[in-house]
Amino acid sequence: MSDDALPEPDRIEGAPHPRETPTLFGQSRAEDAFLDAYNTGRLHSGWLITGPRGIGKATLAWKIATFLLSEQADGGMFGDAPPAATSLAVSADNPDARLVQSGAHPRLIVVRRPYNHDTKKLRQEITVDAVRGLKTFFHMSSADGGRRVVIVDSADEMNRNAANAILKELEEPPANTTILLIAHQPSRLLPTIRSRCRELRCAPLTTQPLQQALTQAGFDTANADSLATLSEGSAGDAIRLLRHDGLQLYAEIVRLLEGMPRIDRPAALKLADSCAARGADIRYGLTLDLIDQFLARTARAGLLGEPHSQGAPHEARLLARLAPDDRAARAWAQLQQDLSGRVRHGRAVNLDPGSLILDIIFKIEETAHKVAAT
Repeated sequence: MSDDALPEPDRIEGAPHPRETPTLFGQSRAEDAFLDAYNTGRLHSGWLITGPRGIGKATLAWKIATFLLSEQADGGMFGDAPPAATSLAVSADNPDARLVQSGAHPRLIVVRRPYNHDTKKLRQEITVDAVRGLKTFFHMSSADGGRRVVIVDSADEMNRNAANAILKELEEPPANTTILLIAHQPSRLLPTIRSRCRELRCAPLTTQPLQQALTQAGFDTANADSLATLSEGSAGDAIRLLRHDGLQLYAEIVRLLEGMPRIDRPAALKLADSCAARGADIRYGLTLDLIDQFLARTARAGLLGEPHSQGAPHEARLLARLAPDDRAARAWAQLQQDLSGRVRHGRAVNLDPGSLILDIIFKIEETAHKVAAT
């Protein structure tokens, strides 16, 4: 398989790659923080871009990379300093921007999970060999004296040897080099890596920027409020929901559970059968994720009251009825934790999907009876 045909671990299926995304929505605070550091001469060599998965961290990293690689080092006509930058935007006609778009900029390297040609799959972690390639990159790209940029996507996926190797680069960064580390769970990184980077925190998208991001990616946003609720502000998760009928599936789950503390048995069997059908792996995984989210939202409703937004019709009212107080909230939170363990075990031993779904539904029914009886 040629390098051009290899799968990209940093691409969300069905969406443009972050380097191809024209506009970044909803992350102006992080963008402004970077520009302030740049304009005041406090540009760190290491930057840690953090936040939940799918909210635009990679797009921000690519915007920063393109901006830095396209910068003009010379002053104005009379040697004056260039005006302060007010945006990361770079013209698509800029030669450096075109090279970034094509994935061929000689002063940019992306460190990510490598492809295993033996198994024909991406590796599960970033290996030390992927980081060691930086030595050659720094040597070759130093010839023209321009700024160099490294994107690590994502830093959470580095194994220990890879993490130690990137730490060495952060401790003694090559001149005129910026290292951008994307992290969905920064707490998993070595404390020494975190301490050597300035953090840019990205926030979950609210309804309007999420709608803008989805429209830009070519998706219908007729149910933007429900998408924002279920995706928890993640454009990546919203795209997954849209591509696999996630909104309809969640509405089906809510209708199934509306009769609690009693469950509609035929409806439960129908849902289980749909997850056990041939080629239903995606629906199966999505069903497990959405049930887990329903339980989390139920527990939260017991603590905070009926939610102001809902992922499906009548959901908010159902959550408030199932979890009227903090006692009920604790019961639902415990169930979510218990079922997470069941799901991990069930998937590890390849338990029949239909059987696992039914087991989960009956456990939910059992908890609803206990909550209603106390």
